[in-house]
Amino acid sequence: MKYVDEYREAGAVRGLLAQLRQSLTRRWTLMEVCGGQTHTLLKTGLLQMLPPEIELVHGPGCPVCVTPAELVDQAIEIAGNPQVIFTSFGDMLRVPGSQKSLFDAKAKGADVRIVYSPLDAVKLAQSNPNHEVVFFAVGFETTAPANAMAVYQARELGLGNFSILVAHVLAPPAMRAILAAPNCRVQGFLAPGHVCTISGVADYEEIAREYRVPIVVTGFEPVDLMSGIVACVEQLERGRAVVENAYARTARTHGNPYAQALVETVFEVSARTWRGIGEIAASGLKLRPEYAAFDAIARFQPAIRFGGEAAECIAGLVLQGLEKPDRCPEFAKRCTPEHPLGAPMVSSEGACAAYFLYGRHAH
Repeated sequence: MKYVDEYREAGAVRGLLAQLRQSLTRRWTLMEVCGGQTHTLLKTGLLQMLPPEIELVHGPGCPVCVTPAELVDQAIEIAGNPQVIFTSFGDMLRVPGSQKSLFDAKAKGADVRIVYSPLDAVKLAQSNPNHEVVFFAVGFETTAPANAMAVYQARELGLGNFSILVAHVLAPPAMRAILAAPNCRVQGFLAPGHVCTISGVADYEEIAREYRVPIVVTGFEPVDLMSGIVACVEQLERGRAVVENAYARTARTHGNPYAQALVETVFEVSARTWRGIGEIAASGLKLRPEYAAFDAIARFQPAIRFGGEAAECIAGLVLQGLEKPDRCPEFAKRCTPEHPLGAPMVSSEGACAAYFLYGRHAH
């Protein structure tokens, strides 16, 4: 296949569904890690087309959703500085902190701007030398190279008025944390293809061996996802637990070495707190000491306020695959994309947003 339309072909999906039904002898629970995959499953109706023996639960692969409330609070405090132009991808603006969001801060006069690339923020710093420009560096391995390039470029340009608020997380440690939990029900993973495009497929081999769980790297189109589900189930039915690459048109065994080298130049691995989950060792990135001058936390020293989710929000359970969004008593009632109680309802990759947009009338 060469063109994206071929990965949306209904006949191919029906053929894979037939193959799946022939493989099944019992019930299996799989997790699709990435929120983009969740949205495709709901948007296309694939979730409803699966045999009843297959349950898909939704994972923590939405970087906006796992950015902790205290970091959002720090972003809001930094944005409130009259000398600051605070930049971010659009998803982050409505994510609630402990009391308000960046959108609320913008409404009250903070200079908060949406950018489409961290390099846009670098250009803003160049053209606004009398302001501090801060970029909210949120993302998995996928966005880390662009954020690393922004910092690298800012240093090369001698920009003293540019910094980033780092919120980078890594996919494999989160999968390990889910598998190690005593209440884990996940028997197989659909791993995020875009992450593997950067970091490589080989990153998951140790997890598959250690936990005896099949991991299939998949893309985001219906045929991609169905191929991944079929491959994962066929492994489970045969008692196998290896890593398969069902996204070979983009993801390679060892990923993109040039992107990896750039990330390793600017960042180093660190512990990271995940919203709704808690701290996971070696699950994030932070700036290396030689790039510490570009750390917005060090530069502005915002207060740390440990604010939790709204008491009624079950986002943490959703992100761990322990609950479904539509089982939340506040889903589509007090919690909507316009007034979210938790981050998964507002992010374009959030499971709650997917259910709100596509799943409410599917049953």
